[in-house]
Amino acid sequence: MASKEEVAVETAEGGAPAPAKAPYWAPPPAPLLDTSELGKWSLYRALIAEFMATLIFLYVSIATVIGYKNQKATVDTCTGVGYLGVAWSFGATIFVLVYCTGGVSGGHINPAVTLGLFFGRKLSLVRTVLYVVAQCLGAICGAGIVKGIMKHPYNSPGGGANTVSDGYTAAGALGAEIVGTFILVYTVFSATDPKRTARDSFIPVLVPLPIGFAVFVVHLATIPITGTGINPARSLGAAVLYNQPKAWNDHWIFWVGPVIGAFVAAVYHKLVLRGEAAKALSSFRSTSVTA
Repeated sequence: MASKEEVAVETAEGGAPAPAKAPYWAPPPAPLLDTSELGKWSLYRALIAEFMATLIFLYVSIATVIGYKNQKATVDTCTGVGYLGVAWSFGATIFVLVYCTGGVSGGHINPAVTLGLFFGRKLSLVRTVLYVVAQCLGAICGAGIVKGIMKHPYNSPGGGANTVSDGYTAAGALGAEIVGTFILVYTVFSATDPKRTARDSFIPVLVPLPIGFAVFVVHLATIPITGTGINPARSLGAAVLYNQPKAWNDHWIFWVGPVIGAFVAAVYHKLVLRGEAAKALSSFRSTSVTA
């Protein structure tokens, strides 16, 4: 059963702010298997939203990467948006798409986010699997559109595919993907926490904004290492269209790393930030005393 709690908010009365209590409901854990969802139009509408959002994300982000690398290689090393612009392209696009699709599908646009929410018992297995499939298909289509438009420049600068950069080991790249995905999924959990959304519901951009900035800062940190995956669908879409041995040899990193990072973020949020570990310990001590 959902637990009802209260969160303090500021309300204006007589021109002076005064603390008030706004009740909110912490949603119950999602059932592991909820096949009843398959008969609801809302699920399929959400799948279409995830497909289209991931398609748009791949189109904008991969086109930015390819355009920058192509200009850098053929015109001038100082031409183009640079790493900062590439990172901003990813982060800003996620901000826009989460804002647009959050009310329909939750605005995941990333299998790692979907799996993190599943680990946190916020999604059923059925919805999780279908979301991941829709995201991967959308990513492949988005990368395909970029390749169809750019043709030759698509393959020559690497197709926007994620690979381990020269000078870095697979273990180092895996660690970067784990940490980067942890930061992203941790931000998603914090931004969508029921207590926070109840308090900040009058400012709707407060959910997508930190998520977009998390993507931005993680890209700044990890572009030199792996090109930044933290999104298995993004890595898969680019790898399928690029289709070169190097991309496929390193591809496992961009699934294993994000899955581990998402799992750790879900556990951290539940046990530490939401205080489940402290509540469980307190309950155990109370039981021991009464016994």
